[in-house]
Amino acid sequence: MKITLQPEVLAWARDRGQLSREDLAKKVGTSVEKVAGWEEEGELTWKQAEKVAAATRTPFGYLFLESPPEERLPIPDFRTHRGRAVGRPSPDLIDVLHQSLRRQDWFRDYLVAEEEEPLGFVNSVDVGQSPERVATAIRRELGFHPSESTERTLEGVLNDLCAAIEAIGILVVRAGIVGNATRRKLDPEEFRGFALVDEYAPLIFVNAADFKAAQIFTLIHEVVHLWVGQSAIFNLENTYSPRDQRVEAYCNAVAAEYLVPIQELRELVQQDESEPGQLVERLRRRYRVSDLVIIRRLHDIGQINRNQFKAWYEERLDQHADSPRASGGDFYRNQPGRIGPRFSRALVASTLEGRTLIRDALSLLGFSKVETFRKFASELKFSV
Repeated sequence: MKITLQPEVLAWARDRGQLSREDLAKKVGTSVEKVAGWEEEGELTWKQAEKVAAATRTPFGYLFLESPPEERLPIPDFRTHRGRAVGRPSPDLIDVLHQSLRRQDWFRDYLVAEEEEPLGFVNSVDVGQSPERVATAIRRELGFHPSESTERTLEGVLNDLCAAIEAIGILVVRAGIVGNATRRKLDPEEFRGFALVDEYAPLIFVNAADFKAAQIFTLIHEVVHLWVGQSAIFNLENTYSPRDQRVEAYCNAVAAEYLVPIQELRELVQQDESEPGQLVERLRRRYRVSDLVIIRRLHDIGQINRNQFKAWYEERLDQHADSPRASGGDFYRNQPGRIGPRFSRALVASTLEGRTLIRDALSLLGFSKVETFRKFASELKFSV
């Protein structure tokens, strides 16, 4: 059956999916000329429209609008690339963000019903307060620093850090894909994480497709956002932010101080006569952070100048970009981390107690079958 849609909406959908005409033609199994015709005249079949929606990850109903919708992220967007603001957010980022907001809303209602108290550290800091003082306060609240982990791998350190953050009431999600769609991988260059502020259910999302040492910085950066009371999306490039991004620059500074205290660093550097490369490696192992963070801190104390920092940082950034990313693993064992351990346990318990409908639980978890929910509950040690 032939239908006629607005050509500009079809072109918008392709752009939304970040596809060229050649890409879209390949995905829907047609010619580039056909795609060009759709975007000039708007005439195609119902089946072709369904394929376009699926290929561009656009809600099918959007294709029938009279004009392209203006999709805006519901939180401040501080993402940059090479010092400039990035373009339109991908469908993957939009879907992950809205999914996180739905889960946060549910968890907030759950905590209020449980008569939990709001968290005092949320929105407790004004931008401009001493980064050293704020970093000390956060470290005291968490009672943990990556260097204190007894784990031998960075994955183990990350797990310890996530557990410490969740223990004070923050939901932590680490995922490298959209929901359970393994083909929809999240791109660290688009975003590395975001923070959703709420006095009852603050949430941090970390892009698990990023290399692990970078995830450690992202976690602490987003923790600082909660202390400041500012939701935001983040895609760190060099741990510094443009001067007009005051909140981001402040969160970066506090995170860097939390991970590598500057006074302690000065004392260590004064006592170490190693050549620069060895010094960076030694400090990286001590603090369990990325060498990129160490280079930034050496620049902060004047150990390397601005030009050296930029050249060294760009070289290391390229090396990390080529490093392998995490992938695969057992579905049920990975789910608590992808969804959030604390959220997962609360939702499963509420569902098994009959307070949350199973259909709502399946939607929040991204499951389609009750049997999947039961297996997930069993993995979390619930009796089903």
